[in-house]
Amino acid sequence: MNRDFLKDTVRKKTDFSQTDQNKGVPPPPVQKPAPEDATLIDLPDADTLTIDTSLVTAISNRKSRRSFSDRSISLDELSFLLWSTQGIRQKLGAGHAYRMVPSAGCRHALETYIAAFKVDGLKRAIYRYLPMEHKLVKVAEHEDLEGKITEGALDQPFAGNCAVTFVWTTIPYRMKWRYSDASYKVIALDAGHVCQNLYLACEAIKCGTCAIAAYDQEQMDALLDVDGEEEFTVYMSPVGKV
Repeated sequence: MNRDFLKDTVRKKTDFSQTDQNKGVPPPPVQKPAPEDATLIDLPDADTLTIDTSLVTAISNRKSRRSFSDRSISLDELSFLLWSTQGIRQKLGAGHAYRMVPSAGCRHALETYIAAFKVDGLKRAIYRYLPMEHKLVKVAEHEDLEGKITEGALDQPFAGNCAVTFVWTTIPYRMKWRYSDASYKVIALDAGHVCQNLYLACEAIKCGTCAIAAYDQEQMDALLDVDGEEEFTVYMSPVGKV
């Protein structure tokens, strides 16, 4: 039954001796590389932002928020949110890095995209976060980006009526390299870790967010220019000032 996905049934049936890791295959890259001819966009250091909200306050105020003001967010604030959710704490060498969120086996099979609508200093477009460099790379520009993201989120209006929408994809092989078919459950768990950090980081800077798991798979993958097989959308979360 489908609920077996939530149990350790798959793990018990998996022959881990046959994983690529145990076969001596080198680990996949810790992040999806940027195109060689891409211009990278520098982000401010995440620790330059003054935060006057305590962790206790952020936790106690945390809730899903679907109504945002028309105000933009600063590039410093975006940098803080990206660092809080997927920033690198320590580089460990090829295929491994500690981040600000936990991940099964330190595999971190997620990629972070943003649809920037109202971010000071950023053109309205879709970007991908490069955590190893703490930079952005532009992915695509779309006419009526707000409308297309809203439509991709099954017409939930707050997905486009915000400052920026975070969209996470997964590259499953990054996790399957170690865990084979047992990887899918932990990829889903990892996405939860990332989004919860976004909730708390948003509360810390007087923003709000609301996680979205209902979206049109093909439409969102097309907007992000991913193939839908080796990489595909798994989660979304709009962010805005409240």
